[in-house]
Amino acid sequence: MAGEPDPQGDAWVRDAVSRYEGPLTLYARRLLNDSEAARDVVQDVFLRLCARPRSEVDGHLAEWLFTVCRNRALDVLRKEHRMTRLHDEQVDRCLSPTPGPHDVAERHDMGARVLTLLDTLPPNQREVIRLKFQNGFSYQEISRISGHSVSNVGYLIHAGIKTLRSRLFDGQPAEAGA
Repeated sequence: MAGEPDPQGDAWVRDAVSRYEGPLTLYARRLLNDSEAARDVVQDVFLRLCARPRSEVDGHLAEWLFTVCRNRALDVLRKEHRMTRLHDEQVDRCLSPTPGPHDVAERHDMGARVLTLLDTLPPNQREVIRLKFQNGFSYQEISRISGHSVSNVGYLIHAGIKTLRSRLFDGQPAEAGA
């Protein structure tokens, strides 16, 4: 890259890579269903970050990274003209470990079922639900990442969860604690 290296800038970018590379790769992999393409997209995101002045992304770095990641992943999908779904083995790898050993199997089955059902939702509902519950973004942040209005983000999350709940419990009300 042109010019003198900026030690503070390098440290800032290294910190961003350390903090966000994993979540961005998971997000891109879920959008693309391709680990290699996801890594390429995330690498491109960080190259674009290196080209930006820090002042342009300070205060909203996570939103900026996820927005650029989403846009690059959508570019890849458009280029390849395909949308794919996660395979069962990939779903199983995405499940996070549970704290209590006594309910590992039950939670695993429930989590796998939720992830399978999540794939049946429209893409816009899937995306906002993942950004909210898997990445912890606020409605405002999701709005800026996805391009949907804040109220639409709320509606999409509400409608998606309602559909998931209905499908998960086969139209029966959820038991307390379920």
